[in-house]
Amino acid sequence: MDILTKIKQANLVGRGGASFPTALKWEAVKQADSLAKYVVINAAEGEPGVKKDGYILEHYADRVVDGARLAVEYLGATRCYLFINPKYYEVYRPRIMKAVKAAKLEKKFGFFVKPHQAGYIGGEETAILNALEGKKIEPRLKPPFPTINGLWDEPTLINNVETLYNVSLVDKGEFHNERFYTINGAVKKKGVYAFPADWTIEKVLRQSGNYPNFPFFVQVGGDASGDVLNQKQLKVPASGAASITVYDFKKHDSAKLLRYWLKFFQAESCGQCTPCREGTYRLNRILEKKKVDWKMFQAILTDLSETSFCALGASVPVPIWSYFKNILNNKNVSL
Repeated sequence: MDILTKIKQANLVGRGGASFPTALKWEAVKQADSLAKYVVINAAEGEPGVKKDGYILEHYADRVVDGARLAVEYLGATRCYLFINPKYYEVYRPRIMKAVKAAKLEKKFGFFVKPHQAGYIGGEETAILNALEGKKIEPRLKPPFPTINGLWDEPTLINNVETLYNVSLVDKGEFHNERFYTINGAVKKKGVYAFPADWTIEKVLRQSGNYPNFPFFVQVGGDASGDVLNQKQLKVPASGAASITVYDFKKHDSAKLLRYWLKFFQAESCGQCTPCREGTYRLNRILEKKKVDWKMFQAILTDLSETSFCALGASVPVPIWSYFKNILNNKNVSL
């Protein structure tokens, strides 16, 4: 049985956040008509609150490299690049290279350290391609998708660290549809945990010993772009990159939290499109005023979700709208 069939039977989906069926992406690259194909491992991990990729590289670098080897062999790829967070490169490079040698992948493997100026958007798959090609690090218009026109316009498979870790497990018959959860915030046992992918947020918190005994709410999928949920909304699986950050309802500062999100997005905007570049700037300026124009604030959030070029701008309203709706019950926050 070939690896694609195994992946299909396992119903494996990507763990980078989008949950796209892994087999469909592999198949698209395989079927693309080209003599040169590439594999890119995304280890950028720039979303605040998400630490699973670093944990995997620390403990299971051999599995990640094995998954990459399977991809290279299945696709007949010319080269495999590991696009890696600079902190991870410094710490985990020796064990990654050891795994590369064991997999006999040295001739086709190369590191590409995420440039400092790449920022948050540098982890977006088409921005990674631009970085590898030496171009301005900003998202590309899709379609065409990287599976057809990727690195140097050739078909390219871009998979997250955890996805390739799971591919290795699938190949060995050891995959049990688990995923890694990063648990942060007002909890006693912060860290990265492996639990079934279909467990609810509540069950993950309880089984990890992190369910609070005080009123709280959570942000799921990342401390910047993740959804904010109240205690009654935790009977659903964790979305996105499966991070869970717990906030003490009584001790948290609403104004500080809003400003944190908006300052982060303003600082990390690549500036390519006007809605994101100007929108995040204007939202921050509105919050600085003594009397907040909430009507204008909400109008800009709507524009960001509807007109931004890439996912960064469209993500700005996600934590804010969900915080207003689920935590503040649509009441305006007092600044």
